[in-house]
Amino acid sequence: MSVSYHLPPVLPGFVGRERELPALTDALREHRLISLTGAGGVGKSRLSLHAAHGFREATGREVAWADLWQLPDDRLLVAAVADALGFADHTPAVPLDALGGWLADEDPLLVLDSCEHLLDGCRSLVSQLLRECPKVSVLVTSREPLGVPGERCVALGPLPFGSDALSLLERLADDAGRPLTGTADMMAATRLCARLEGVPLAIELASGQLAERDIHQVDRELAQLLDLQTPRPRGGPRRHQALRTTIGWSHELCAPAERLLWARVSAFRGPMGADAVREVCTGGPLAPEDVEAALAGLVRKSVLTRSRECYRMLDTVREYGRMWLDALAESDRIDDRHALHHARTARRADQAWFGADQVHWYRWISASHVDLCSALDHLLATDPEAAVEMAGHLGFFWSCCGHLPEADRYLEEALRLSSAPGPARNRALWALGVVRVLRGEHEAGRDLARACRHQAEQTGDTDAVLRAAYLLALTHLLGGRPLAAEHVVDTALAQVGGSPARTQTGGWPALAAPRAMCRLARVFAHTARGLLDRAREGAEELRRESMERGEWWTRSYADYQLALIALFEDRADSATAHAISMLEGKLRIGDSFGLALGLDLLASALAAQGAAERAVAAHTAAERYWNAVGHPQRGTPELGPVRDRYEATARSQLGDAGYDEAAARAMLRGPGAITWELLGRTPPGR
Repeated sequence: MSVSYHLPPVLPGFVGRERELPALTDALREHRLISLTGAGGVGKSRLSLHAAHGFREATGREVAWADLWQLPDDRLLVAAVADALGFADHTPAVPLDALGGWLADEDPLLVLDSCEHLLDGCRSLVSQLLRECPKVSVLVTSREPLGVPGERCVALGPLPFGSDALSLLERLADDAGRPLTGTADMMAATRLCARLEGVPLAIELASGQLAERDIHQVDRELAQLLDLQTPRPRGGPRRHQALRTTIGWSHELCAPAERLLWARVSAFRGPMGADAVREVCTGGPLAPEDVEAALAGLVRKSVLTRSRECYRMLDTVREYGRMWLDALAESDRIDDRHALHHARTARRADQAWFGADQVHWYRWISASHVDLCSALDHLLATDPEAAVEMAGHLGFFWSCCGHLPEADRYLEEALRLSSAPGPARNRALWALGVVRVLRGEHEAGRDLARACRHQAEQTGDTDAVLRAAYLLALTHLLGGRPLAAEHVVDTALAQVGGSPARTQTGGWPALAAPRAMCRLARVFAHTARGLLDRAREGAEELRRESMERGEWWTRSYADYQLALIALFEDRADSATAHAISMLEGKLRIGDSFGLALGLDLLASALAAQGAAERAVAAHTAAERYWNAVGHPQRGTPELGPVRDRYEATARSQLGDAGYDEAAARAMLRGPGAITWELLGRTPPGR
């Protein structure tokens, strides 16, 4: 069962496919690999999404949905699939091997949406997963088959002109405020659907003109354009020509500012906010005050879709915009601005990390992942020093949220391409050290911490001095050397000086974030040494300050320590409360490693309370998260004996048979659902 599988919600307005949908759902039960093929814009993704939801409801199996259209090439393919499956790999293994090992006994349906530009990579990935994971099934959407043995190809054609296509156009006309009334309107709409060969995307784009034209005008103008086209090439269906013509016609009917914005927003690969669009796309004839109107026009014409505060562009429409961006000779300049915007925003996220906007920035970095990687790729090719700075700002976020392979790759490559000393390099070295430690490579992390400290002391970089101390202390803590960890952070804090508390004016001092990290490491060291009063005092102080700031990362680890201390002192109720608070924080920022730690601790606290059934559920969920994280050690050494002691307590309360039955029931429910239930909340999207 899933740890945190990604399956988008079903969108309203699905029309037709009465035969295709049940046929696809049935095929998914009978075959391990289905490729749903068809031309661009024919509705493969929407049909697959409905089939995926139906499959989950009918079989009880989980479904993971990977949006591949956002990827420019296959370098992030495995990472995108791992994200969809909730696999936050903390091992140094080859990413695909690690993913295959984790899925070996799992039975999800994996949907790979829009594979046509990644056929070689998808072919290798699917072949290996099907070979190594006998219970996994795969649904692919693509303009052509993968060509993998055992593949079942299902071709999707357009909507029937006089029924489903017409129903779609009727609904879109209603949405545009131009309802079809009377026989003449319906005849024109039927002709238009036939001209557009029933292609849903072409119909949606054509309906985008109904805000300014009636159905008869739209029909006449498209008829003239299609009649002017050359006969379709041999072997090429007319619907390719109809879709291209409709996209081109939509482009022609856009205002100049809308056409220019269409081209420029094609630099984005994922969801984009209005502020990001303004920063990247303004300039020349497109003034900042024109962007809002142009965005609204592109939404009205169905070139963009809007969800909450974000805009999206379908890949077929984006390809057309990119073609025009190249024709305008603006691609390099807009890609520069796209990269610069994301680098600046990553810097803002880093600066605001230890504060009330922390959760916002974690969520932005998660939502913008593909664009952040695209920006880093561009900077690695054009400005390696800027890439070092950006990768350093993102490294810790990515380490917390299960993107260790990407953090490792970008930090290593940026540091290799630029050797310029300074704060940016110190930060990148530190972030790479965190990656190494979380992957269990403690010696490599220790070497990077020392290199970071050496450079920091030479340049007087006090921020890097503290971060290096925290990283070095982390290696000592995980290695069972708490006294050495305490010495390292105490020395650094004394060297830097200053107060960790509020200033007289009520603000927070400089270096508050790295100071808090060092103080947290000291709390861990005190707990490991049995200095529980000192550990509790330090953890409570950190928790109080974090609550005042609205910050969750430090607060959740302070809660972790307070829960552990309470267990050592046989205060089960307090341990449970702090473990639940920790899980709340880790869910907010999407930290799978922290969720595994917190569930282990909550399982122990519940067993200590005598709630053995719930303890088994929490322990089983923790096991699943640890498997997803792949962390070799499962936390600091002092947690192991606590976990073992209270697992034995729960087993003695239930008996071996009762314990095993409770664990089997929990395995069927899945760790995500268990976690939300333990928190007394309903899982999102359910």
